[in-house]
Amino acid sequence: MTITRRRFAIGIGQAVAASTAFGLAAPVLAGAKPKVVVVGGGAGGATAAKYIAKDSGGAIDVTLVEPSKMFVTCFHSNLVIGGVKTLEQISHSYDKLSSNYGIKVVNQRATAIDKDARKVTLDDGSTLEYDALVLSPGIDLKYDSVPGWGREFEDVMPHAWKAGPQTMLLKQKLDAVPDGGLIVMLAPPNPYRCPPGPYERVSMMAHTLKRAGKTKSKIIILDPKDKFSKQALFQEAWEKIYPGMVEWFSPAIYETVKSVDPKTGTVETGFETYKDAALVNVIPAQMAGAVARDAGLVDASGFCPIDPASMLSTLDPNIYVIGDACVAGDMPKSAFAANSQAKVAANAVRARLSGSKAFPPRYQNICWSMIDDDYAVKVGGRYEPKDGKITAVENFVSKTGEDAATHKLTQEENIGWYEGISADIFS
Repeated sequence: MTITRRRFAIGIGQAVAASTAFGLAAPVLAGAKPKVVVVGGGAGGATAAKYIAKDSGGAIDVTLVEPSKMFVTCFHSNLVIGGVKTLEQISHSYDKLSSNYGIKVVNQRATAIDKDARKVTLDDGSTLEYDALVLSPGIDLKYDSVPGWGREFEDVMPHAWKAGPQTMLLKQKLDAVPDGGLIVMLAPPNPYRCPPGPYERVSMMAHTLKRAGKTKSKIIILDPKDKFSKQALFQEAWEKIYPGMVEWFSPAIYETVKSVDPKTGTVETGFETYKDAALVNVIPAQMAGAVARDAGLVDASGFCPIDPASMLSTLDPNIYVIGDACVAGDMPKSAFAANSQAKVAANAVRARLSGSKAFPPRYQNICWSMIDDDYAVKVGGRYEPKDGKITAVENFVSKTGEDAATHKLTQEENIGWYEGISADIFS
């Protein structure tokens, strides 16, 4: 499956629709515009805000709540670590959402949700009323999931799983690794944001080291999972492009991470103790953002269950949850998935509040991973509501043994996709 920027724009336009799950009437005063508040300005939230405002033709009052004035995308942040892109190239403002669609952008953090009163409380204590709330708070890190590591040590052993300063810190530490230095990555357990992300990051680390002539360095991956996304493709590429530089260990080999010592760069496992690591990248376990958890919108998984036909929370009839924070069935936690879910939710919200037509929901996702210059692989699929969840109805993945021309084309798709989805979200 080949995707260009134009095909991406057409495809996402065709695959975005949803029906209203409960057919609830909007609790608005006669003649007043219904109010929608969107919390979170990433791939999910910004897309939802845009399409609710755009497709309603101004008939719905839309407010986007996001503390950052510039949004730094997690997708393609690994390319910054690899020296392929700059942080500026993955940073986006909300100016066009305001000027083009009349969306009110409030640069504050949502601290609480009063579900009964339908109000969102902000950092400064003010509140926003809503008739429908779209929640896209992303993930929070479980700082207590790695023994010896915590929030106070994220600048010593960075996670860089939220793009921005952590991305640049990890790049700085990577650039300082000497030839022959040891890098240890602690990969996260399922479920987590961007399943191929840790392994693309390892590839970009190896890319940086090799380019700097530091081919004696080694990257050890301690993975709590028995397998990972696109495993055969990554391992084939590592052996071919970065021979001897990358080793992946499953729990069957290293057993468990007993502790880390940020002061000495030590990682102790049940199999071996790694001492004096030049860089330790800790990617901990994850959960839905705090505002969703505090509002009682998560289940035992730590994420938010939703109706697969509309992205409506199963725990509140006026809140839609999209992106990394939701339980999305077979869909991975990715930017493409969040963008797709946002359009389903936007159509459901618009139909519910304005009486417009709701279309059957269809979801799509593709995840590209860059491994080297002109070398990328991909995985993706189409999804529909089925058996009470978002279910895959078609899957595809790059094949091992693909030729150089195919890998180059896949990388060109990767770059074109980023341009296309960024424009779709923020323009």
